[in-house]
Amino acid sequence: MLKGKKILLGVSSGIAAYKAAFLTRLFVKSGAEVQVVMTPGAKEFITPLTLSTLSKNPVYSQFTSGSDAEWNSHVELGLKADLIIIAPATANTIAKMANGICDNLLLAVYLSARCPVMFAPSMDLDMLKHPATKKNIETLKSYGNILIPPATGELASGLYGEGRLPEPDEIVKFVEDFFNRKKKLSGKKILISAGPTYEAIDPVRFIGNHSSGKMGVAIAEEAAKQGAHVTIVLGPNSVEPANPAIKVLYIESAEEMYNLCTRLYKSHDVAIMSAAVADFRPAKVSAVKIKKQDAALSIQLVPTPDTLAALGKMKTKNQMLVGFALETDNETENAKKKLRSKSLDFIVLNSLKDKEAGFSYDTNKIFIIDSNDKISKFGLKPKTEVAKDIIAHLIKKMKHA
Repeated sequence: MLKGKKILLGVSSGIAAYKAAFLTRLFVKSGAEVQVVMTPGAKEFITPLTLSTLSKNPVYSQFTSGSDAEWNSHVELGLKADLIIIAPATANTIAKMANGICDNLLLAVYLSARCPVMFAPSMDLDMLKHPATKKNIETLKSYGNILIPPATGELASGLYGEGRLPEPDEIVKFVEDFFNRKKKLSGKKILISAGPTYEAIDPVRFIGNHSSGKMGVAIAEEAAKQGAHVTIVLGPNSVEPANPAIKVLYIESAEEMYNLCTRLYKSHDVAIMSAAVADFRPAKVSAVKIKKQDAALSIQLVPTPDTLAALGKMKTKNQMLVGFALETDNETENAKKKLRSKSLDFIVLNSLKDKEAGFSYDTNKIFIIDSNDKISKFGLKPKTEVAKDIIAHLIKKMKHA
């Protein structure tokens, strides 16, 4: 079932490193091509010769090898893999991964990888439950890394509890399920808007907002993971997608957003408009910088074009349209009004009253309101997890459409 898959197995220095031999053997028997990279300390628990013999490939643990100090390219190792799986992943290795520390070859490969990364924690019960370790694991998950949950049983310390590396056959099954999982948005074309718009006052100043684009980019990443062809229209000064398959188009003003999205929507199955688009722009833009003066300055504002309303009018029965509402008062009432007036299939509501939700934060708290007024509530989560909730809701809606 894994025939032809290129798997890079990272082995860090824990007692469970001995299981890497069985894991390597099972991957090879399943038809995978296995490349093992060890941390220097892992060689104290299992020899590179054992893993090299089982994988039928050289095992790397240093940046150079051989008498001629041949360079082992971490970039090349990372780019070749269809999947990186770090098992066992010790507390030390997890901490370094979460914080971008790069003091050995395995960590350098991890930071260079463009493929999915799985990690299987293996450590004593108290180490696993320590707040630092729990935070590091959540950080890795927020990066899009995939946790292989630790097993429960007798630990090397003699304690009984969570922290064991799962048995090799269980890990292989986990990997097989990952590769065999049908991507639920395969072949779908999704248009996403994200970030703020800047409405020029003069060549230096603008009217804008605090949007970072984090939520929209997280949605784009999750949609791409589910097999969609994703185009994101991105406002200025926003974070950018890490997935090179996502097509990024840059805009600055609400008018540019309008022109691009109304042109592109015709060829897309879904539009998710998460951008924080300015509602007004200066009626006149000064060609030169406006100088400071003692007299008060008045700027006449005019409405910007309403991209979401335009898409709602364009929408066909075979298309879906999702909007966002960031509110400060009468949140649900205002969101429902927007849902109906823009002909949306559902709207994602979040309130600036909720702590650590909204602009610039890495977390968000949302409500999803359907066209039938059904409300789904979600707790405060990292935006990467919120994106999963939104895409899961989209998939469910598309299935029932």
